[in-house]
Amino acid sequence: MPDVKTYRLQPTALIPNSQYPLLHYPGLLADKTDCNAAKVYDLFTSNGWDLQWIYRYGPTQTSHYHSSAHECMAVLSGSATIRFGVADTSDDLEASTHGAAHEQGGVEVFATAGDVFVIPAGVSHKTFDTTPPAKFKLLTPGDGHGIASDNVRQRLAEVELSGFTMIGAYPRGGVWDFCSGGEHAQAMQEVWAVPKPAADPVLGSVNEGLCGLWQ
Repeated sequence: MPDVKTYRLQPTALIPNSQYPLLHYPGLLADKTDCNAAKVYDLFTSNGWDLQWIYRYGPTQTSHYHSSAHECMAVLSGSATIRFGVADTSDDLEASTHGAAHEQGGVEVFATAGDVFVIPAGVSHKTFDTTPPAKFKLLTPGDGHGIASDNVRQRLAEVELSGFTMIGAYPRGGVWDFCSGGEHAQAMQEVWAVPKPAADPVLGSVNEGLCGLWQ
């Protein structure tokens, strides 16, 4: 049975969050055979999720959420802390990362290679304190909304990983946007109405995944 951690994040003044829990599968892909971009592509695709990017993360980033699509992120290399469920309250990244310039509440999770996160639309996330340190970079061809290649699987197998990297996927046909907070006063109903996927990106249709946990 997979180890599944669930976090229910209530709406804040700036972030809609979700009626569905954030799902964290620690070490689910920790085996080197499974924690491989091409193998992850096979798994996600078989469950109806489109892999759209591999990013190498820098020291920190702006807290953000996606209003139009659920998201799955799997850690391929390195480690970092991810803060979920609250917005930054300053454009000063140092203040919002290590200071008090963010909403209170939420949850901080230490992420390492093999971890998988299934993030409902509306749930904010901010990745920081990445190890090994590196500069933020998109490692896959394209603009992050799909892999620009005639042979996606082969291109993924060729990606050289360095630093803290994650691979991201969305339910087939999903298009992600970037919202930093404060938009949900008008859009919260639409965010919460994003359809539940037919299958979990990793666990498929078993009840231990989102099929049973997103009720």
